[in-house]
Amino acid sequence: MKKTTDKRGKLKQKLLNKYRLVVLNEETFEEQLYFRLTRLNVMIISILLISIFVVGTFFLIASTPLKELMPGYSSTEMRAQTAENAFKLDSLSRAYDQSIRYLNSIQRVLVGEFKFDYLEESKTELDTFQKRSKQIVSTSIDDSLLRVIVYQEDKYNLPGNSKSKVDFVLFPPAQGSLSQIYDPANKHFAVDVVLNENDPIKSVAEGTVIFSEWTSGTGHVIIIEHPFGLISAYKHNASLSKQQGDFVKAGEVIATAGNTGEFTTGWHLHFELWSDGYPMNPQNFIDFSKE
Repeated sequence: MKKTTDKRGKLKQKLLNKYRLVVLNEETFEEQLYFRLTRLNVMIISILLISIFVVGTFFLIASTPLKELMPGYSSTEMRAQTAENAFKLDSLSRAYDQSIRYLNSIQRVLVGEFKFDYLEESKTELDTFQKRSKQIVSTSIDDSLLRVIVYQEDKYNLPGNSKSKVDFVLFPPAQGSLSQIYDPANKHFAVDVVLNENDPIKSVAEGTVIFSEWTSGTGHVIIIEHPFGLISAYKHNASLSKQQGDFVKAGEVIATAGNTGEFTTGWHLHFELWSDGYPMNPQNFIDFSKE
């Protein structure tokens, strides 16, 4: 215990011992300046100077553009660009998800996996379908298509700024007598064209194949997305010559007539035409009769 006390006393004595720091003239050895210091004073002053230097450096870097020169610290422009890119990526992801859901819904509807119960619950929508089909009827096939598309394109355009982009007509996918016509009241949103075995089935317009698969109810089905929100569906085919993602031209052979699927009634083509998610009467646009 006594030794410990002695050690503490010696340490305290060392810290409090006074020393004199003298500045001399090198030639005359005349005393110019002196400081009286202790070891404790030196330690305190050193700690204060180091603290002031560290704190000053921190605030200097934090409050000036020098912080952007520090490794691992992103610049203001880079952070703004990162935030903008993140926002764009989120928007693109949402748009992509919406497009996928839209296409999947269209595919389920067109291959018969979705039931139109909403038509029974809402007779108003059914009446709208029928009125829309009747309004489109015209004596000329070309003029009928032009009227529909121009109406859709110009409906939201300002006066004096409406220009039609339509420069195509719909080709008959096949020609023959109709065994069943478009009848939305009985949920038959298509026409059935009677054909011979392996007759060629053609695309009604240029577009991209969005579905080309076998379904139990409607056999080999191919669905094509065309410009201006048009979608055409061809069911009960014997075989398909195009795959999903293929681009097809107007009048190009995409399948052969068949008698496949549980709901088939013989060799025929079940043809559907949709515009912006609404079923349309194909007879208003296409002449299915043989010349």
